[in-house]
Amino acid sequence: MNLSRQIFELSPLFEAVQLQKVFADGKTFVDCIPKADVDEILAAYEKEKQADGFDLKQFVLTHFELPKAFASDVKVAASVEQHIQQLWDVLTRQPDEAGGSLIPLPNAYVVPGGRFGEVYYWDSYFTMLGLHASGRYEMIENMVKNFAHLIHSVGFIPNGNRTYYLGRSQPPFFSLMVQLLASIKGKEVLMEFLPALEKEYAFWMNGKEQLNKRNIAVNHVVLMSNGSILNRYWDAFDTPRPESYREDAELAHDYPQPEILYRHLRAGAASGWDYSCRWFKEVNAFKTIHTTDIIPVDLNCLLYHLETTIAEAAVLNNDVAKANEYERRTAQRKQAIHSYCWNESLQFFTDYDFIVDEQKPIKTLAASSALFFNIATNEQADAVAVTLEKEFLKDGGLVTTLHTTGQQWDAPNGWAPLQWMSIVGLENYHHHSLAHTIAQRWIGLNKNVFARTGKLMEKYNVVDTHLEAGGGEYEGQDGFGWTNGVLLALMKKYE
Repeated sequence: MNLSRQIFELSPLFEAVQLQKVFADGKTFVDCIPKADVDEILAAYEKEKQADGFDLKQFVLTHFELPKAFASDVKVAASVEQHIQQLWDVLTRQPDEAGGSLIPLPNAYVVPGGRFGEVYYWDSYFTMLGLHASGRYEMIENMVKNFAHLIHSVGFIPNGNRTYYLGRSQPPFFSLMVQLLASIKGKEVLMEFLPALEKEYAFWMNGKEQLNKRNIAVNHVVLMSNGSILNRYWDAFDTPRPESYREDAELAHDYPQPEILYRHLRAGAASGWDYSCRWFKEVNAFKTIHTTDIIPVDLNCLLYHLETTIAEAAVLNNDVAKANEYERRTAQRKQAIHSYCWNESLQFFTDYDFIVDEQKPIKTLAASSALFFNIATNEQADAVAVTLEKEFLKDGGLVTTLHTTGQQWDAPNGWAPLQWMSIVGLENYHHHSLAHTIAQRWIGLNKNVFARTGKLMEKYNVVDTHLEAGGGEYEGQDGFGWTNGVLLALMKKYE
C-alpha cells in the first residue's frame, strides 16, 4: 500500500473537506489515516462526487480512519497530584503508534492531550519538569533521544511529529531538555548530545553567510542595523496551514498577496504564541500580522542558551577553539538583545520590528525570558518585576499580554510555560515574594478548576478565575501536558 502522499496533498478532496467544515476542527482530517491507497481514494472521490445525494462526510468516514480522541473520561483522582500521575500513562504514546501524517519516533513519549495526539516541541520541556518531579527519568531520556533523532533525520525539530509541520520548528528548548537530563545523569550528557545541539543551531543560523545590507533577512536570521545577527520565526512554506486550512483561507480573503499572509501565519504558529497581538501591526486587527518582520525577545534568549550550552559541552570536550567561538557568540547575542529588545521608555523587554527599525510597543510576558536566562541586568530585572506586579499580576497568576483581542495568547489568558519562566526569572533576581505570590495564585487556579471540572486545561482565565479561558481556533483542551508538568514542579517547590 502506497501511503507516501499526504492527505493535505489530495486536491480537490482536501480543500472540499476543510472548506465545507466536515469536521469542526480542521486538524481532525489531516490526522486521519487512509484505509487504502490515497490515489485510489482520490479517484473514487472524483467519480462519486458527481452522484446525486453525495455525502462528503460519509465518504471521508468510509475511506479514512479517524484519529483516536484523548481519553478525557479518566477517573478523577482524589488529589490533583494523583490525577496527574494517572494522566502520564494516558498521555504516553509508544514508538510503534504511527501512521498517516504521524512521523514515527524510536522511543516512547508524552503528548499534550486534547486534540494534540503527537509530541510538541516546546510543550515537551514543561511536561518534562513534571516528569522530573514524578521521578520518571527514563521518559525524559526517551524524549530527549526522540528530539535528537528528529534533528538528525529531519534536520531540525518540527513543531510536532506530523508531516504537515515539516516547514517549521517551535521555540528551541532542546538545550534546556539536555541540561535537565544532565542534572539527572551528569554533565557527560552534554557531550553525548553535542552533535544534535550543533545541528539544531545550524538550522536556526542557516543563511547567515548570505546576509548583507541588500539582503538583511534569510530564513531565521536577520542582519541588524548595527551589524549584529539576531533571529526570527520562519516557516519554509507560504501556503495555508493544512491543519487550519479554512481559517487561513478565510483570513486571506481580499488580502493583496495571500502568500505573504500565510507566511506570517505559519511563523506565528512556529512561535508557539498562535496567536497574539504581539505579532500584529494593529492590536485588534488579525490581518495585520507580520511575524516574520519581528525579532522576538524570547526566541533570541533561547538561542543564547543554546549557544552557552554548546560552549559548555565544548569545554567538557576540551575543544578550546569551539568553546571560545561560542562564548564570543553568546556575548554578541547578549549585547544585541540589550541593544534591540530593552525598551528604555517602557522599562521592559519588548520585541523589535527590524523592517521599520523600531521596538514594538506591546508589553508581553516574553519579557520574562531575559530574567529566566539571566540576560537582564539587576536594574532591568527590578524594572520588569515592577511592571509584572503592577500590570500583569491577576487573581489567577500572570496574564499573557495586557490586551483583550480574542486571541488565545492575549488577555485574559494565562499559560503554564509563561508562569514558570516568569517565576524562575524573578527568583533568579531575588524577587522571591513576587515569585511566590504568582506561584500560589497559579496553583490555586489550577486546583480550583480541577475541583470544579476534574480537568487540567491547556490555558486558564487568570483575570476572572470563575470563567474558562477562550479565544483561538479551537475549543479549550484538557489533558494537559505542560499544565501538569508546571503544576507539579511548582507544588514541589512552593507547597
